[in-house]
Amino acid sequence: MSGEAGISRELARAEFTPKMLDDMRSRIGMQIRTDGCVNNELATRIAILRFCEGIGDDNPLWTDKSYGEQTVYGGLIAPPSFIFACMASVQFGWAGLGGFHAETTMEFHKPIRMNDTIDATVFFDGFDGPTESQFGGRRIKDYIRQEYRDQTGDLVTKFICSRMRFERGEMQKRRESRKIELPHPWTEAELTQIENDVLAESPRGAEPRLWESVEIGDEIDIITKGPLGLTDEIAFVAAGAAPIPRIAAHRIALQRYRRHPNWAFRDPATNALEPVYSVHYNDHAARMQGAQIAYDVGIQRTCWQIHSLTNWMGDTGFLKKLSGQYRAHVYLSDVVRLSGRVVGKEIDADGDHVVLLETWATNQRDQNVMPGTAVVALPHLDGAQTMILPRALQTAGGK
Repeated sequence: MSGEAGISRELARAEFTPKMLDDMRSRIGMQIRTDGCVNNELATRIAILRFCEGIGDDNPLWTDKSYGEQTVYGGLIAPPSFIFACMASVQFGWAGLGGFHAETTMEFHKPIRMNDTIDATVFFDGFDGPTESQFGGRRIKDYIRQEYRDQTGDLVTKFICSRMRFERGEMQKRRESRKIELPHPWTEAELTQIENDVLAESPRGAEPRLWESVEIGDEIDIITKGPLGLTDEIAFVAAGAAPIPRIAAHRIALQRYRRHPNWAFRDPATNALEPVYSVHYNDHAARMQGAQIAYDVGIQRTCWQIHSLTNWMGDTGFLKKLSGQYRAHVYLSDVVRLSGRVVGKEIDADGDHVVLLETWATNQRDQNVMPGTAVVALPHLDGAQTMILPRALQTAGGK
């Protein structure tokens, strides 16, 4: 133990108890405080640019102001994933239990323009379980609903964050049964091919992808992320997209850890206090969580999914919905290739011409680490062969 602070050299190990479950049931419907988790309230040019750098998305629609001025928006906008840079999520309840982000569902209602103000409200919608699982023993699945509104009060995005909560001791016992070779032993030829693939990627841009031109069975362009490295995780944190609550240093961090000892541990290599969040860049922390080494962030993977979809749909498409399940860790040194397939076309209740997609994210072990779905509204032609934009873009900007 660390003196009177109650901070251990291990991550806290609690168990599910009737009292814990009753306490969490009593909180269902509660609005959760967010002050310690907000990173950006204003979508400034620099905030958008830093976020895009942190996820590796250089689409000029979000990064080049002069380009944005020539689009239907008449100015710079943020990628749909920018809401994570405003507030990724919150740490709530289940003291001493481990947690993995298990699933994301999102609805998008309007684009975020440069200098929009984004405010998040967060609610605890409840949980399922506990139930038994082979992966980590007893676990529950909880649901955090996050609603993001702009300065007009309009709903921009709704995000349901579902997490698995588990007993860390049991998860650690089963770690060896999931052991794989890490870091992955890439050859120089493989690394060259991966980097060539990354550099060959390009967003569709200004050329409209018309609804009429899309066929069921069409596959979207592949984007590649990796080999995932420590700097990729640092860049994601620096982009403002990850800490829940925000990562802090020295006196500020120490005060927080003293108030919430279960949020920290003392690293045996450095004797420094580290947050639970360091599982994403600290191998020791990741092993205590039941993983092999440090691994990616759930919403980081969703940001890559959104990058893939927005690259494909072009400037005149609008992402309306998506879902993704996190099926395995993406470890440092892993490579993930993201793509998808059109599985349906329809006119939805809003009158938008939409395509329905199944999406995937495949690692070098041929595991689909994020099966998902998406709904994308595309421009279409009317009887006079005039292009009609998706509803959300018709009032989006100056063109």
